[in-house]
Amino acid sequence: MSDGDVRLRDVVEADLEVFLAQEHDPEAVRRSRFAPRPREAFLRHWTTRILGDPTVHVQAVIADGALAGNLVAWWEADKRFIGYWLGREFWGRGVGGVALGLFLEQEKTRPLHADPFHANTASVRLLEKHGFRRTGTIRHGEDEHILLVLS
Repeated sequence: MSDGDVRLRDVVEADLEVFLAQEHDPEAVRRSRFAPRPREAFLRHWTTRILGDPTVHVQAVIADGALAGNLVAWWEADKRFIGYWLGREFWGRGVGGVALGLFLEQEKTRPLHADPFHANTASVRLLEKHGFRRTGTIRHGEDEHILLVLS
């Protein structure tokens, strides 16, 4: 996918229903090992902890004019983390690579951390293509995640 087909914009509340559906996609849940939240908890999290926190940088991903997903950077103690979620219909089309590149041009904090589930090889490769380097592993519950850092 060319850069011209993918762009970022600010998230609006109307986007949240799409993000909720994407978070509940069974294959996305399997790959990310992220437990989907019930609707009210999801909306509360997004309106207070993401959209309501001025230290969080969040952008919607638009691909071919459609809402494809989101990218988020947030503080966890003294570390800045990045995360993203794309709808399954946008996987394998280059959307994530272009969107992440655009987001990293905006998000200037370094080091920047990411911690994808170890078996989510597509996500790990995407981050590594953008300069993230493996620094170890961490556990979220029973699941092993790879800790990557962009210096």
